[in-house]
Amino acid sequence: MTQPQTDTRALRNALGRFATGIAIVTAIDPDGHPVGLTVNSFSAVSLQPALVLWCLDNGSHNLEAFRKASHHAINILAADQQDLSNRFATWPTDRFAGLPWQPGVGGAPVFPGCCASFQVANESALAGGDHTIFVGRVEQFAEAPALAPLLFHGGQYRTLADA
Repeated sequence: MTQPQTDTRALRNALGRFATGIAIVTAIDPDGHPVGLTVNSFSAVSLQPALVLWCLDNGSHNLEAFRKASHHAINILAADQQDLSNRFATWPTDRFAGLPWQPGVGGAPVFPGCCASFQVANESALAGGDHTIFVGRVEQFAEAPALAPLLFHGGQYRTLADA
């Protein structure tokens, strides 16, 4: 069924038909505190140079911290990390309390147990409607090929089925 472009709920539902991975993007704010949030707007941009992107709502109270950060870490979540995704998708007082993490390039927190992680230099922040598109140059990355990814589709968490 065709919907008018102005029906934002219907548009969001239609966009939700595209299965995505889930990541937690992290950085260190100007005061030296870790910040992070769950996103499903991560994508590769280029291999030469190695560039990736992710998007953040312009209404986010973390926007300026991410704009000012020299680096971001993009932690691609594994199938068993749904609780971590939920933790960074909601607003507890301190999302990092009690969590193990290692400082990556520029201090950006990197979490253990992820499918992959990308430590990126904050190259640019571009206007994109009601979001800001962050483009980062990959400086370091790691992967754990044996781990299945956590997915999001149709407004729900999903996992890959074996072929």
